[in-house]
Amino acid sequence: MAKELKNFTKRSDNYSQWYNELVVKADLAEQSAVRGCMVIKPYGYAIWEKMQRQLDDMFKETGHQNAYFPLLIPKSFLSREADHVEGFAKECAVVTHYRLKNDPEGNGVVVDPAARLEEELIIRPTSETIIWNTYKNWIHSYRDLPILVNQWANVFRWEMRTRMFLRTAEFLWQEGHTAHATKEEAETEARKMLDVYGEFAEKYMAVPVVKGVKSPNERFAGALDTYTIEAMMQDGKALQSGTSHFLGQNFAKAFDVTFMNKENKPEYVWATSWGVSTRLMGALIMTHSDDNGLVLPPKLAPIQVVIVPIYKNEEGLKAISEKVEPLVKELRSRGISVKYDDADNRRPGFKFADYEVKGVPVRLAIGQRDLEEGTVELMRRDTLEKETVSFDGIADEVVRLLDDIQNNLFVKAKNMRESKTTTADTYEEFKEKIENGGFILAHWDGTTETEEKIKEETKATIRCIPFDGDKTPGVCMVTGKPSSQRVIFARSY
Repeated sequence: MAKELKNFTKRSDNYSQWYNELVVKADLAEQSAVRGCMVIKPYGYAIWEKMQRQLDDMFKETGHQNAYFPLLIPKSFLSREADHVEGFAKECAVVTHYRLKNDPEGNGVVVDPAARLEEELIIRPTSETIIWNTYKNWIHSYRDLPILVNQWANVFRWEMRTRMFLRTAEFLWQEGHTAHATKEEAETEARKMLDVYGEFAEKYMAVPVVKGVKSPNERFAGALDTYTIEAMMQDGKALQSGTSHFLGQNFAKAFDVTFMNKENKPEYVWATSWGVSTRLMGALIMTHSDDNGLVLPPKLAPIQVVIVPIYKNEEGLKAISEKVEPLVKELRSRGISVKYDDADNRRPGFKFADYEVKGVPVRLAIGQRDLEEGTVELMRRDTLEKETVSFDGIADEVVRLLDDIQNNLFVKAKNMRESKTTTADTYEEFKEKIENGGFILAHWDGTTETEEKIKEETKATIRCIPFDGDKTPGVCMVTGKPSSQRVIFARSY
């Protein structure tokens, strides 16, 4: 059974299949009876909870409060902002009726045609419209601003090609929606929240990201600017891992949200929205995991340390448990999540394989000989290195090792990204290099026409115009027209 647990498709053979198998075998999620929707299992949800808890703390530290808005949105709301409805129209699921009835002809339950809604309702693909309709009631004066609100919720977008965590019809996320008195305040807010996402990705997920602004063709529907953090997966593809949008006054104008400014004159409110989703779970998996299973950064691992006793009888287990109990208490007192797996329903070999597949950062194994010699076997999941160490001082060693694993995962991912980042000065060079994956820094003339041509011919898109990128002027690799800086191209998820 242990061998079966670890019998994965190798990443080098079929990266996509490896990912799909890992999500299931690591007990993160499974497909549901609803097309395009997944069941997030307890272990997978525990990781999401740790992400959610940390992000929520970071949001509150920056002055935001949580609220909740309706799942259903009147269809007329979406039509008020032209770019917004155009961007989401093809993904909307529509509620048309409110009642079922038994079919008199015996064909089971059918929709009652008499129960058609006067106005159809959209299952939220995002909440800008319902929230700005609400803000109209909340905002009257500059004294009511800013409003700094975040919502933890689910959304639904009718996706045709789905993959668990990366792209599903229903997914979990948070969406911040803020209102401001000035353009400068709103732009500062949008950039600030992108920095929060960047800090979370790098400090907690151990995922290095590039921060930048999206091209006009790639920005959020209804935004004036979309800021993004872009991560590189092990196969060289990009993953948009969080976005923050400067919405200008578009939604305030669409819903007539005005305030009396300090000069006692009416003015439209300035807005932002920003969000990350369970797609971060996909980023976590694809950045760090290996052919043996999941690899988790300690700061987000539901179980940071597992202790497995190896014994022959109840007397042996009792002796090990007595030795281990003070260690478990000490580690927990230091804020470390520990599991002492003394269950007798699985052999140690199966337990080792299971925790390896699930990416538990540190494993301790202790048997009768260890008791006699005062030692314990220690294994770190990131490198699979094992060593026998003294039991004395093991708590300090575990704390040190968790920090080392967290740092090592980030450094390893950053080195991988750097090794797969290159430049291209001609279109022929670009087309050759894009086949190898990775980020390509190239000049672009700033036009949608050139961007679309590159996408159509190479399947590569502009991931972002990096804030800290090469600002040396040049010429577009396709048209030869002037370019102010290199942008990041990549194929993406």
